[in-house]
Amino acid sequence: MADHALPARRRSPWRPVALAVVGGSVLVAMGAGVWATLSATAANVTPETISSGTLKLTLAANGAGFDQAVANLAPGDTVNRYVDLTSGGSLDAQALTVQVAATGSGALVTDGATTKALRVTVKQCPGTWNTSTGACGGGTATTLLPATALSGLSSAQSLIAGAVPAGSVSHLQVSVQLPDQAETTVNGALPASTIQGLTANLTYTFAETQRSATTTNS
Repeated sequence: MADHALPARRRSPWRPVALAVVGGSVLVAMGAGVWATLSATAANVTPETISSGTLKLTLAANGAGFDQAVANLAPGDTVNRYVDLTSGGSLDAQALTVQVAATGSGALVTDGATTKALRVTVKQCPGTWNTSTGACGGGTATTLLPATALSGLSSAQSLIAGAVPAGSVSHLQVSVQLPDQAETTVNGALPASTIQGLTANLTYTFAETQRSATTTNS
């Protein structure tokens, strides 16, 4: 009996691809089943409102202020100016300072080897200044800055080291003095290094910083 061998069956070239697709589908299905889980979240219904505070400092003349020029100052003279300094923000402040930028005649601005230059003094009244008489009503005036040469005010000087409450108003008297000194004018000629006929221009800058940062539980 003749041996008739059957021809070898040819495999389809697409078979590996089909198997890969089937296998991948099975893995995806298994994976979804493994990682599926319950979950839950919670959130406040009403959003929490956060607002930041403000720090503001404003300067206003109280009667004769800085915008009123001083003329014909003689040695020994003191001229007072009155200003209200308002810490008008919502935040308490601290560390109130003053700095004076001075330009003009050097003899009025810088002492050098002499003590001829202008001096500035700052006082605070707890009540109200009588800007006509210089009297402090409602309490005793406090000297915040003793007489200081302009050269010593080129950097900020402390007026109030502690707290400056929000909304508070500092009633200040700012005095400028030309120190007492002697000069002799001969035959209409001013002496050398005179303090006569000179001019200085002063710009006062008051500053404060915010209160110390805090941590609260309410």
